[in-house]
Amino acid sequence: MNISSPGTKERILDAAERLFAERGVAATSLRAIIAAAGVNLAAVHYHFGSKEALVAAVVGRRVEPLNRKRLELLDELERKSGRRPPRVEEIVEAFVAPPLRFGEDPARGEIFLKLIGRLLAEPELFFARIAASQFAQVRDRFVGALAKALPQLPAEEILWRLIFAVGAMAQATRSAPFLEAASGGLCRPAAIEETLGRLVRFIAGGLRAPTEAKKR
Repeated sequence: MNISSPGTKERILDAAERLFAERGVAATSLRAIIAAAGVNLAAVHYHFGSKEALVAAVVGRRVEPLNRKRLELLDELERKSGRRPPRVEEIVEAFVAPPLRFGEDPARGEIFLKLIGRLLAEPELFFARIAASQFAQVRDRFVGALAKALPQLPAEEILWRLIFAVGAMAQATRSAPFLEAASGGLCRPAAIEETLGRLVRFIAGGLRAPTEAKKR
């Protein structure tokens, strides 16, 4: 086995992604990963150096192309709108559509969405060490775009609402059995574009909400 080959690196990433999605990061040992990948510990250390770096690489392999797509969509919106800010719904769709559409990929989407759910359940690892580097540019660009579309909201409030939007997006990507069970069978799995439309309307409504409840 050539530990320096790209094929070895991809096997490690594939095995780690699957195991992290199934068990969570904390419950997955490097020993389990090397057994699933059919490599030795030296190969993991050669390509990644540590478990934390491996987690970042697993996330980055999927998230970086999604974030590039988000930024491309936002760039296109801003070019088309000229001096007028894009509509809130357009900005929201540019943010949530890439991960939802990636979930349609039968080979990679389901595992990736499970992985994101696991990482969100381990915030001390994901948010403190990984999210800052993976999402900072996207956060800043979308907060800036929303600030122009919603000038009445301070940046702090937009950040709060964007964080809530991420939670709604994560919920929307959960598996079909959860959706039916949580709704008592009233909500059933829909095509991605239908789910996307519902999600965009929900998040846009939340972003436009007043900053304080009206007093009765």
